[in-house]
Amino acid sequence: MEQAEKIMPTHIIAGAGVVLNEGGEVLLVRTPRSGWVFPGGQVEVGENVIDAVRREILEETGVTAEVGEIFCISSNTQTHPGHSGVKVVPTKLMLDFICRAVGGTPRPSEENPESRFVPRDKVLELVQSPNIIQRYQAFLDYAGRPAYLEYVTRPVFELKLKRLI
Repeated sequence: MEQAEKIMPTHIIAGAGVVLNEGGEVLLVRTPRSGWVFPGGQVEVGENVIDAVRREILEETGVTAEVGEIFCISSNTQTHPGHSGVKVVPTKLMLDFICRAVGGTPRPSEENPESRFVPRDKVLELVQSPNIIQRYQAFLDYAGRPAYLEYVTRPVFELKLKRLI
């Protein structure tokens, strides 16, 4: 009897950081597709999440960061049509960390035209993306237990689950 081929699930793993400077301001980047967000991105093959967060922050902003504790785990549980040769964008798991700026000065990069430190209470005036708003709110609410968020972003944002873990 022939056994059916098993296909392993595929997920994108990403890491991001809410980077705080000595004054408690938050580092944001302005991206062409999502507007203002905190820096982060996909973990590359063979890379660990902490190193990916450090690398993404440095690449996107010019700021060197120390990665601290995790405050939010998010799952975008929806697939959607891809682009640039990718047929389908798989589900995504995001790990968000509290980070501390230890060097460098915010600057633009190839991925974003602007990065800067913003007062903590002004961040939500700039951020437009609903999933980033939810993730930043998890940072503001963090009291030692990480939040878990499940959502979909297409055709419209829908928060399916929010709880502490």
